[in-house]
Amino acid sequence: MKLHSLRPAKGATKKEKRLGRGEASGKGGTSTKGNKGQQARTGYQRKIGHEGGQMPIQRRIPKRGFKNNARIEYKVFNLGQIEAINEKYGITDFSPEVLYDNGLISRTDKIKILANGAITSKLGFKVHAASGKAREAIEASGGTIEILK
Repeated sequence: MKLHSLRPAKGATKKEKRLGRGEASGKGGTSTKGNKGQQARTGYQRKIGHEGGQMPIQRRIPKRGFKNNARIEYKVFNLGQIEAINEKYGITDFSPEVLYDNGLISRTDKIKILANGAITSKLGFKVHAASGKAREAIEASGGTIEILK
């Protein structure tokens, strides 16, 4: 075997289709692009969402609903969950830093406390929001709550 005798395997290579090289090639004239029109020209790009003149789907389907850009998304903790977290992790001070360090929230999450469940431990809270009943239950158990800005 010599370098000058190396060849690709039989059938591994095909000839390039030569378009627009005269009528005898069988691909002359219109170069397989049909007759005249935008698609036969160079630089043609199909527009996103164009359906050939049919009314596009984004115009056929009506708009629904409303998205409030001012909505504040909270990471919600119920009093029952807080009691379980206290037992599992031994956390007595619920603040964003402590919860982040224990992997319970992400860095940018805002925390809200809701009153589902019961709390018996005396805990301190530094949270972004709390329901009225949750606040009463925390203070009744001897805990403190501070609302962060």
